[in-house]
Amino acid sequence: MYQDQKISLILPAYNEQEHIEEAVKEFRSMGIIDEILVIDNNSRDQTADLARRAGATVIGESKQGLGNAILRGFNSATGDLVFVAEPDGTFVANDVWKFLAYIGDFDIVLGTRTAKELIWQGANMKFFLRVGNTTVAKMLELLFSGCSLSDCGCTFRLIRKSSLKKIMPHMTVGGSHCNPELVIWAFRKKFKVIEIPINYRPRVGISKITGSWKGVWRTGLGMIALILLYRLKFLIYDPR
Repeated sequence: MYQDQKISLILPAYNEQEHIEEAVKEFRSMGIIDEILVIDNNSRDQTADLARRAGATVIGESKQGLGNAILRGFNSATGDLVFVAEPDGTFVANDVWKFLAYIGDFDIVLGTRTAKELIWQGANMKFFLRVGNTTVAKMLELLFSGCSLSDCGCTFRLIRKSSLKKIMPHMTVGGSHCNPELVIWAFRKKFKVIEIPINYRPRVGISKITGSWKGVWRTGLGMIALILLYRLKFLIYDPR
């Protein structure tokens, strides 16, 4: 609970047994998160059992994809404030306080992993990924007249549930390139959005998205296509 507001945390998970238990425990140790929802996206390992053992509520999502898991989490979360993060060890639970410091003035607080001073040694955010994320983020910022953005792919974010309800009917992207969609609709709805720098640690295990150059290119090009298609759609008609 934070200032009489219930807090939910969504952790989309696909074969994350190597760190899921530690991630749940780390976020629980903050003492202010009321529910932790691990969205088990067809894991074939012990992800679900370990998450339950650590104190999380496990919800299954059969439609494969990061976006589908997050959407299931959004529909299941009961908090007034809804966090999304990943359970792979890259995010620092203590950064929750940074998000909460801004949510009083904003509808959505986005994390950015591109501040060099906060990228830990060994983290998968080398020059190419950092420049790529920033370039696509700037495209999103310019095409939709949004706030300053520097990271199109960061999953760590905080959203007011009241704002989430207004954009959930529009969200359809189920794949790994899903992250820009919520931001696009936030800009279209004239929500107050801000991006803040967060810590970014080395991942435990191999990323299903950025663990290979094929995955990096597929996700990056998917985000670019998503942004351009939405821009074209809004030029043709103007849904609000």
